[in-house]
Order: sequence, then C-alpha cells, then structure tokens
Amino acid sequence: MKKMLFFILMLFVLVGLTACADADSNNDEASADGPPDNVTEWVFQPAFDSGDAGWDNGIVPWIDAVEEATEGSVEIELLSAGSIVSGEEAFGATADGSIDVYAGWATVYGGQMPEGYLSYGLAMGAEDHEEAWEALWGDPDYQIGEIVEEAANQQNLHWAGWSSQGPNSFFTKFPVESMDDLAGHKLRAGGPQADFLETMGGTPVSFEGDEIYTAIDLGTIEGTMWDTGGVESMKFNEVIDYAMLPGWNPSQAQDIFINLDAWDELNDWQQEQIEGIFEDTYFETSEMHMEGVDDSLEAIEDSGGEVIELDEDEIEKMREKSVEEIWPKVAEKSELTKEGVDKYKQFLIDKGKLEE
Repeated sequence: MKKMLFFILMLFVLVGLTACADADSNNDEASADGPPDNVTEWVFQPAFDSGDAGWDNGIVPWIDAVEEATEGSVEIELLSAGSIVSGEEAFGATADGSIDVYAGWATVYGGQMPEGYLSYGLAMGAEDHEEAWEALWGDPDYQIGEIVEEAANQQNLHWAGWSSQGPNSFFTKFPVESMDDLAGHKLRAGGPQADFLETMGGTPVSFEGDEIYTAIDLGTIEGTMWDTGGVESMKFNEVIDYAMLPGWNPSQAQDIFINLDAWDELNDWQQEQIEGIFEDTYFETSEMHMEGVDDSLEAIEDSGGEVIELDEDEIEKMREKSVEEIWPKVAEKSELTKEGVDKYKQFLIDKGKLEE
C-alpha cells in the first residue's frame, strides 16, 4: 500500500513539473513575440556633439524610432562626444562595451574597420542617397551592405543605422574647378578625405572639428573637406569663399553601431523591431540632411561665397581617376573591402558610368 501511495505521489510531482516547464516555455515564446517586462537601457555616445548636422538629422530621429518601435522596452541615453571617451575613441569603446551605441565614421575616427569605407561612400561612387541604397541594400545583385555587417560583427558590433549626409566636398578660400586646382593646397581632411586629397596633389591636415573655423580664418589651412549639410551649422560659410559640387563623395554616409553583446541580449522581437526601422530611418534622415545641404549652399551664397558646379567631363575624369587610383588602395585594406570594391565597380559598370 505504501509503495502504491509513493508511486501515485511521484506521478503527481512529475505531472506538475511538466506543466510548469510547459508554462515557462509558453512564457518564453510569448516574450519573444513582444516586448519583455524589463527595460534595456543603453548609453549612446557618438563621435561628435550636438553642433554636428548628424545629431538632429541622424541620431535623434533614429533614437525616437527605436524607442517607439520597441514600445519603450529599449531606452537610450544620448551623450555628447567626450562624455565618457573622446570622439576618436568612441568606436573602439563601443566594440569593447564601454558604451553601447556609437554614431560616426569608423574609417575616420576608429580606423579599426576599413570596410567602413564601403558604407561611408567610395570616392565618386554613388551619386545620391538613393543610388547608395541601391548598391548596398536595394539591388540583390550587389548587397554590399552585407559585407559591412560582416565586418562589424568581427569588431563585436552590429550595424543598426545609416544616413546619407549628402555631398562631402571642398569648402575653400580658392576656386576648385578641376581636381588639378587642389595641387599644393592644405585642407583639413581625415581618413577617406585625406586619401582623395593626397591623390589629387593636395596636403591633408588633421584638426578637431571645433578648430577648423579658426584655422581657416587665420590662414593655417585654406579650407576643409566636410559634409555640405553641416557647413552652415559649423559656420564655415563665414570664412570660406568657394564650395564645389557634386563633391568628391556625392553621398557621404554616417553609421550607427551597437555593441554586439548588448544587441544579443535583446529578444528576437526587439531585434526585429529595430531592424525594421533601418530602411525607413535611412531615407527619412537622408532627406533631412538634403534639406540641410540646400540651407548650407544658400548660406554660402548669402555670405558672398560662390558654389562651383563641375561639368560632366570633369566629373567623368574625377570618377575615372578615383576608380583607377583610390579604389585599389581601399581594396588592399582587407579581403572584405576588396570584395566590396569589386561589387561597387561592377555596380558603376552596370549603371553605365564606367567601362568594362
């Protein structure tokens, strides 16, 4: 009798444990289909502060979209460069987990991820943000963005945001009507900008963003390479005399990266929600930047400056020289950059902008 009671008792225990396990499993599945009970708090420090056009026209809309899409289950604290680490250190600090989210240009401030050249924009690559999207994500024949994401993962990062800031160009004290006009001139330039300027015979000089205005005004440098939409906010229009279009990089882009460990701590639903805003925020913020481009060009002309637009022949020469002399240098930086450069070259060939 005692044995019978023991077996009955054990049966009830087993049934209860199974029911609990099933309930836990159902709860896990439910949480994966929606926001979890806990709130994830991220610290976001970009490579720049609120004076940069990328702040209001790139970062803030992305944060708003993430918090709305995740129904408040992800909250992001936005800090200016230098709050935790310097702007130059922020990319690496995101990779090692000292901060959770970064915005900027890995090729300029970090240097650890040469594949960032592909998202930042190759010299004379895409002519606008729509064409850049086509090359990196929109057309299944290229999908260069997958290369950038693979490289980001290798850095312990997830590529979560992208925004075209419009043309990156020359803002100078002297007219630039062809690439020959850059020879012998000193301009503030870094990373991909410096690569281009050196190829054209100019001299890149390194300055912090907040030092550029004074350096131009004092004649220490003769201008700067910068995103056109940010010229007015930086007040460069007050100290330069010329701007050149379409720019050496007609669609310079800025990235947002999340520490991969922090990303992996989100549930599937949260990740899907954040992935779901990538394209929408790209086009939203890129169009916001283009409005800033128009404002900056108007400010330059209102300050007595001149906007020089290169003719088609000069643009073609600039593209050919870029592809022949600059792109191979980018391709040498890693196997992934070579793969991306090859795809980008084929993209331009297919668009009829390069010959086989």
